[in-house]
Amino acid sequence: MLFRLAWRNIWRNKRRTAITAASILFAVLFATFMEAIQKGAWGHMINSVVNYYYGYVQVHQKGYWEEQTIDKAFPLADSLKRLGEKVPEIRQVLPRIESFALASTGEHTSGVMVVGISPEVENAMTSLRDRVSEGAYFEDNEAAALVAEGVAGNLGLSLGDTIVLISQGYHGVNAAGKYPIKGMVNFGSPELNKQMVYLPLPVAQYFYGANGLVTSLALKLDEQDDIKPALKSLYQKLDTSAYEVMDWKDMLPDLVEAKAVDSAGNVIVYVILYLIIAFGIFGTILMMSKEREYEFGVLISIGMHRRQLAFTVWLEIIMLGLLGALLGILASMPLVWYFHVNPLRFSGDYAAAMEKFGFEAIFPAIFEAHIFLTQALLVFVITALLALYPIFKIRKMKPVQAMRA
Repeated sequence: MLFRLAWRNIWRNKRRTAITAASILFAVLFATFMEAIQKGAWGHMINSVVNYYYGYVQVHQKGYWEEQTIDKAFPLADSLKRLGEKVPEIRQVLPRIESFALASTGEHTSGVMVVGISPEVENAMTSLRDRVSEGAYFEDNEAAALVAEGVAGNLGLSLGDTIVLISQGYHGVNAAGKYPIKGMVNFGSPELNKQMVYLPLPVAQYFYGANGLVTSLALKLDEQDDIKPALKSLYQKLDTSAYEVMDWKDMLPDLVEAKAVDSAGNVIVYVILYLIIAFGIFGTILMMSKEREYEFGVLISIGMHRRQLAFTVWLEIIMLGLLGALLGILASMPLVWYFHVNPLRFSGDYAAAMEKFGFEAIFPAIFEAHIFLTQALLVFVITALLALYPIFKIRKMKPVQAMRA
C-alpha cells in the first residue's frame, strides 16, 4: 500500500517530479560523460603506444631492456617460434631486430630506430599495412624501407627516395646501407612517428651483421586480461636465467606513472563533481520538503504514523532516483556514442604538450555498459542518502506549526 501511495504522490505534482528527475538525469549524464572521456582517452593512449608497437608482452635476452644494445641479440630458436603452441594466451609471436641508426639524405641527418620485421606476422598484430599512408607495404627479403611520416618530414624525404642508414652492428661490425622508400607510415603516437624505420627481418639482420638473430619477441594477446596467465606460463616454459619476460607496464613505467598521476588528479575532480551533484539533488529535495510541510502536518494530525509517512516520502525519492538514473543512462548513451565515433581532437599548445609525452591529442569516449551503470548507481546512492533528510524533518516536525506555515 505504501508503495502505491508513494507512486501516486510522485505524479500528483508533475512539475516537481520533472525538476527532481531532471536534476538526477543531468547528474548521471555529466558523471557518465566525464568518466567515458577519461577512460577512453587513456585507453586510446595506451593502445597507441602499446598495441601499435610494443605489444602487451615481450621476451628479450636477459638484461637487454636495461642496455637496449644489439649485442644482446639472441638466436631465434624453433622453440621460441612455437611459444604460441605452448602458451594458449599467445596468438602470435613477432620476431624483431632493432637498434638505433643515423639516417641521412643529402645534407639532412636524424637519429632513427631501425626495426627488422617479418612483414605478414607484424601486420597480424600491429596492422602495420593499414598504417601505410602513402606507397605500398613491403614483402619478405625485399631490400626496401617503410619510413614513418615524421622521419620523412625531418629528412625531407618522399616516396621513391633513398634513405641511407649508418650504425654499429652486432659485436661492433660496421653497418651501412641504402634503401629505397617503398611506403610512408603514420602512427597514432607522435613519438613513434618521429623515429621509426622498418626493414624486412632478413634485410635488417644482414644490415646489422646479425644473421639469424633477433633482439625481441613481441607477443600478441587478445586482451589485457590475458597478460597475467601468459606471464605465468612463460616463466615456467622459458629459462629465466637466459631470457627476460616483460609486460607493457614494465617496459613503459613512465606511461604507468602518468596514468596514475592523472587518475589521482581526477579523484579530486570527481569529488568536486559529486559534491555539486549532491548539492543540486539536495536542493530539489529541500524544495520538495518545504512545499509539502502543510501536507505532512495534516497527515500526522489525522493519525498517520511518522514512521509510515517518512518511509513513504523516502520511497518517493527512491523512485524518483531510479527514474532519473534510468533516464540519465538513456540520455547519456547517444552522447557518449557520438564522441566514441567522433573523438575530441585538440590542437595548438595543448596538442603540443601531449605530443611531448608521446600521445596523440585525440580523446574518444569509451562506450561500455559498466560506465553507465556505475555512474547511475553512484548518483542513485547519493540520492538515497540525501533522501534521509525528509525522514529527519518529519521526525522533528510539529504538525500545528507546519499547518500554519
